[in-house]
Amino acid sequence: MAEIINMPRLSDTMEEGVVASWLKQVGDKVEEGDILAEIETDKATMEFESFHEGTLLYIGVQEGETAPVDSLLAIIGDAGENVDALVKGGAAPQKQIEAKEEVKQIEAPKASLEKVEMPAGAIVVTMPRLSDTMEEGTVASWLKQVGDNVEEGDILAEIETDKATMEFESFNEGTLLYIGVREGETAPVDSVLAIIGKEGTDVDTVLKAAASGESSTNESTPEAGKETVEAKTEAPKAVSGNASSNGRIIASPLAKKIAADKGIDLSQVQGTGDHGRIIKRDVENFTPAATAAPAPAVKTSSPAPAAKEPVAVTPFVPAGEESSEEVKNSQMRKTIARRLGESKFSAPHYYLTVELDMDNAIASRKTINTIPDIKVSFNDMIVKACAMALRKHPQVNTTWNDTTTEYHKHIHVGVAVAVDEGLLVPVLKFADQMSLTTIGGKVRELAGKARNKKISPAEMEGSTFTISNLGMFGILEFTSIINQPNSAILSVGTIVQKPVVKNGEIVVGNTMKVTLACDHRTVDGATGAQFLQTLKQYVENPVTMLA
Repeated sequence: MAEIINMPRLSDTMEEGVVASWLKQVGDKVEEGDILAEIETDKATMEFESFHEGTLLYIGVQEGETAPVDSLLAIIGDAGENVDALVKGGAAPQKQIEAKEEVKQIEAPKASLEKVEMPAGAIVVTMPRLSDTMEEGTVASWLKQVGDNVEEGDILAEIETDKATMEFESFNEGTLLYIGVREGETAPVDSVLAIIGKEGTDVDTVLKAAASGESSTNESTPEAGKETVEAKTEAPKAVSGNASSNGRIIASPLAKKIAADKGIDLSQVQGTGDHGRIIKRDVENFTPAATAAPAPAVKTSSPAPAAKEPVAVTPFVPAGEESSEEVKNSQMRKTIARRLGESKFSAPHYYLTVELDMDNAIASRKTINTIPDIKVSFNDMIVKACAMALRKHPQVNTTWNDTTTEYHKHIHVGVAVAVDEGLLVPVLKFADQMSLTTIGGKVRELAGKARNKKISPAEMEGSTFTISNLGMFGILEFTSIINQPNSAILSVGTIVQKPVVKNGEIVVGNTMKVTLACDHRTVDGATGAQFLQTLKQYVENPVTMLA
């Protein structure tokens, strides 16, 4: 009986192998344990031994050739055995057809038994895709509980995506019958998040119908709509203060952040939102009671805002004792790790650094900022200079697509912003068409939204180039990982005073280093260098950016 030998997976990352040499030839006798060939993997050249005995009847990959894992490598069998059918794959289809018929006969009755009709008026709410890169979401908190009446537009839950924590509102009305993902749990996009419908609807039937492929609809019959309207007239549940029946404080992410910054005890704040939910204005307008002692208030408030996120605490550890703690990775952290890993190991990075003379930029910024109600930062100047340089060097404003390179006619500049959970990249759309003051205002607006977790997915999508600035932290120079699908990212360092040579004399000057990381698949070294030359001209002569 002939045995098919496939290209083995000899390492965890191996996707294809190269046959360095065959130690057995067609017609040779093979014993179990004999070395058949030497195979070059992505990590080393390894000996591949046979797990079968017989005669080597066929070699599918010649020496020096490359083949993917699990492709036909060789065939071992009895001497003189005909293996043409195995080589051409002629025997497989018949077996496959028989297998399919067998499966069909077994599964057909099962499918008919499991088909369940969706109850009228029942709505299956699935985990929404709240960002273009979101693959799964974590329920940070539920603002509605099973049995609560839900109206169209009510906030059902706060969902943590790979980019931010966002409020998820209901597009349907009825009673919340079922919660499929508990607080703190993670579920993939399109999985069952909740069920909304008429009170008394059998939830098990809805779940079985959803599993069997029966679709639910958010359109109801006139009778169902009437019943829903009548249900709305019921008195809402009494809310004690700002806490739910289980004692959990209900507040928006922004309200929690503001309260944490101000040291406000959320249990003392009266919420004016839906079902007593605390919102931004409640915290901003809160006045502590005169009798409240500040120290206990801070102590009791600490757990409330940090209920969803681990708090960095340094407990007392006896000298010489090792200690560690595992903290669950947030969706944002996991996505950052995945996407940057993919970028670093799939795009061939190289780096170009140039030092800029910032004397004219400092003088120009000082002059501009003397105008009332106008404030321009050095980062705004860099954004403007990059946008204008991209217009002159379109090769840098591209995306690699394996078979094609996409040249973007528009210029959307992403500006990296550090937040507690990691990094967000708000995008300035059509940055080349903005003035310096417009760029400054837009960057501050988007950065504020990002830090307060109020930025929308649309404001973080579509960048064609990215800027990362660590100059405010005193970093002289650094390299960044390209924000895919961009072809480049600029790393901006701090401005330093140092001796420089001007007109043959050593004087005190102000310089700043910037480093351009390029994807070598789209941007060649000379192209990257020319881009930096243009950028240098604009930054060192800011008046040229006003023309």
